[in-house]
Formats: sequence, structure tokens, C-alpha cells
Amino acid sequence: MTGPLDGIRVLDVSTILAGPLVAQILGDFGADVVKIEHPTKPDGMRGHGLDKDGHPLWWTMVSRNKRGLTLNLGNPDGAEVFKRLVADVDVVVENFRPGTFERWGLGYDVLSAINPGLILLRVTGFGQTGPYSTRPAFGTLVESMSGFAHLTGEADGPPTLPAFGLADSLAGIAGSSAVSMALLHRHKTGRGQEIDLDLLSPIMTAVGPGVIYADQLGIDQERTGNRSTNNAPRNLYRTKDGHWLAISTSANSIAERVLRLVGHPEVLDEPWFATGRQRAAHADLLDDYVGGWIGERTRDEVIAAFEDAGAAVAPVCKPSELLDDPQVTAIEMVTNVDDEDLGPVRMQNVMWRMGESPGSIRHTGRAHGADTDEILAESGYSAEEIARLREVGAVSSAE
Repeated sequence: MTGPLDGIRVLDVSTILAGPLVAQILGDFGADVVKIEHPTKPDGMRGHGLDKDGHPLWWTMVSRNKRGLTLNLGNPDGAEVFKRLVADVDVVVENFRPGTFERWGLGYDVLSAINPGLILLRVTGFGQTGPYSTRPAFGTLVESMSGFAHLTGEADGPPTLPAFGLADSLAGIAGSSAVSMALLHRHKTGRGQEIDLDLLSPIMTAVGPGVIYADQLGIDQERTGNRSTNNAPRNLYRTKDGHWLAISTSANSIAERVLRLVGHPEVLDEPWFATGRQRAAHADLLDDYVGGWIGERTRDEVIAAFEDAGAAVAPVCKPSELLDDPQVTAIEMVTNVDDEDLGPVRMQNVMWRMGESPGSIRHTGRAHGADTDEILAESGYSAEEIARLREVGAVSSAE
């Protein structure tokens, strides 16, 4: 057994990040995932990020545990192959614009008639219905719309977008949860279902209570930089040797320990010190106390002192520092995987550790269409039939 989803079969016909991440997570926990790409237009994710000797590194990670098949779903013969594959799978992940699957004759009504237990996860920017449903959308747009950009950045600066695929990543994690729930529902009822996942909903949830604040109080939260309106001291502070450290005092007991540590126990008796929100109104004073103390010490000295005091602190880490971080190493948040082109590579491990049915990384991302013949043969296609599919442009050979 390779994980709790051992025996579950998934067709990943999505592109770029959110949908492929859903399928990656399912594959990490044992599902047999087939990554379907157009014969002549591979997933654009292959061109995202840096490469080494022509091998895309992000693809190596996000397409791990997936076998590769080329298939032109817009080709009638390709659509028929897809239907044949659907008969024996549990989950399909797609992220085409609404109506595209239907135009190809692959709507859920058609697919569920073939396989009543099928779960179809549909990932779009704004959902399958509504006035924005047909708009092209990327994570950047929903990071802007969600309230994230509005809340991010210095108070007197512009709204700030993340430097990575935040909205897509949140949607990918949410999508894996949605599929798991649908699999449980099917276990109870025998019925599959269609899941409508938009990129906006998960990041709106992650941004927090802004919507209910606007509804009930008529206010919009504003940017506060690295400070918080909910607790103080909470900021980034620079050490004597030029490093940055993050401190948060969401719990009152932690705030008390920090102020004692930096030599200002007198503020604990102030009435305003009793709650995080009241402390946040005095952030200038508290930041002066904490920042001044940290600025006179090295990073290692500050971390050691905070640990001794039972207070919370963490360094601002570069990815290169995570590779050898003691905690990351101890619980294997980063793991070694053999790649047929690159040799041993280190990447993020599966995201949670299960005692009875742990996940695993069995291989890295595959070449375009690497397993086409094998997958089609598993579905009963003969060598002659596969050759004919190539002739009509429904599939291509492996690169």
C-alpha cells in the first residue's frame, strides 16, 4: 500500500498550478494519477520557473507521482479515448473555461452516464456560473480581488501581490480536501459528483474576517505592514548581525515573557497590556523596546534567549537555509528523490505525516507523454489502434 488513496485512479487534465497541485497531493497519498497533456501543446507549467540543463525544476516537483499521457480532447477520436479511460477512473481534475468540456462532448452528464461513481473536480477562476465565470483568470487576479493585496504592504505604500502562486496553491490544497470529501460521500452512497472550485473562495477564506467586518461594522481593514491590529509586539526586527527575526505575541502570556526578557516588565501593569488589540494601539512603544533590545544582539543570541524564556521567535529564512534547518531535517519536510535526468533532487515532502497510511514520492515529473503507450494498453488498446490514434493526431509519441 502506497497511501490511503491506494487504488484510486485520477485523470489530471488541468494546467499550470491549482489543478495539477490537487492531483499531486492525491498522488502523494497513493492515487494512480495520469497527467494528460495536448500532443503538441504541453502544460504551460513546464515553462514556469527555473530549469537545470533544460529540465524544468518546478515541473519536476508538481508533476511527481504522475504518469504522462498525450491526448487531444478536442479531437473526436481523442474524446472517445478519454471516455474509455473515464469508465475505469475515480476522479477527473480539469480547469478549462466553463463550457469547454461540454463543447467537446465531455460534460458531466456524459461522463457520469459512463461512470456514475465519477468525481469531476472543475477548477476555474470564478466558478462555473455567474457574471465572471467566462472571464480568463489567474491567481494574480484573485489575489488582488480577495482582499489579500489590499491588506499586504506598508500602511503608506501600495497594495502588494505575493511573489509566488498563493491563490493557486491554496486552491490546490482545498481541492484535494474537496475530492477526499467526495470520495467519502461516494463510499457512503455509491454516487459520484461534480465539484465546482473557484480560485477566489479559498484565498478569501485565508484572508480572514474582512467580509464579516465590512458587513457588520461597515469598515474595511487597512494595511499595517508587518504589524498586526490584533497583537503587539508583532513585527520583523533586525539583529546586530543583519538578520531579520519575526515575533508574534498572540497569547498574552507570550507578550509578558517578551517584555520581561527585553527589560521592560513595568508595562505589564499598564491597563492596556491586558489584550492583544489594546497592545496593538501601543505598537510604537513596544516595538522600540523589543527592536532596541534585538538590535544589540546577534540572531543566535536572540533566538537562544527567546527559547530560554519560552517566547516565540523565528528567523526570516531563505529556501537555501531550509535545506539544512534542524526542524525541517528532523521530520523530513524536505526529502531526496531520484530523477532520471537530474539525479538526486531535494524537494518538499508530502504535506502531512500519517501513522497508518503515509504518503510517499515515488518518482518526479515525467517527460511529455512518457507513458502514453502503457496507459492506452492498460485500457485495452492494441498497438495497431494506438498507431491509428497517432495518425489522426489524437495522441503523440513520448518525447
